[in-house]
Amino acid sequence: MLVPAPLIDGLPWTGWAVVVVVALVVGFSKTALGGLGMIAAALMALVVPAKDSTGAVLLLLLTGDLVAIRAYRRHADFRAIGRLLAPVLCGVALGALFLTFVSDDVMRRTVGAILLALLVLNLWRDHLRTDTRLATLGYGGLAGFTTMVANAGGPPMSLYLLASRYEKWRFLGTTAWFFFTVNVIKLPVAVGVGIVGLDTVGLWAVLAPLVLVGAWVGRRVVGHVDQQLFERLVTVMVALAALDLLLL
Repeated sequence: MLVPAPLIDGLPWTGWAVVVVVALVVGFSKTALGGLGMIAAALMALVVPAKDSTGAVLLLLLTGDLVAIRAYRRHADFRAIGRLLAPVLCGVALGALFLTFVSDDVMRRTVGAILLALLVLNLWRDHLRTDTRLATLGYGGLAGFTTMVANAGGPPMSLYLLASRYEKWRFLGTTAWFFFTVNVIKLPVAVGVGIVGLDTVGLWAVLAPLVLVGAWVGRRVVGHVDQQLFERLVTVMVALAALDLLLL
């Protein structure tokens, strides 16, 4: 199903149906359930070549990030974000090194195994202390590592905030600003290595309004989800992301 460049001219109607869903899901994930972002990335890779897919999804995510930080700007924990940035950058560097030595299959399965391990650990979150420097380094480093090798930084971050007992709005505000910062850092690198180019910008320009629609829907849905259900849904999204990586 891979389509040749230019992306807009080459997409069949079935491909357009998929990328429309991707854009809506990206927007929804940014204002409601972050774990859906990985599902969107997997869908995009089905109809767009891997390189272009990664770049296009990054631009869509940044669009959703802007909506999310506007919506939840008053709820972010900037001190937590500041503490996490250094270990995240270290994790990104380790991820880049890891990519030079392993195959795509090993990479995906490694990240999937890490996410499953974190899920198991999260079952005992009542006994975990995430206010320690070690926990911050561990979760932050894993978020950086996984976002670099598989665009999967959301699940470690989600589990860290759940274990820290963040209520729904604080969770959404903190993740919004955190991933906006991370994606802005990644953007010039993506441009430099050719992941983001004229074709991906063209596809983004067409799909960006749909990201806004998805974000609008997500904002209204999440307001009707209570805290316990929200935490369960986030956990399910992390589990699906892990299984997707292990079984892909």
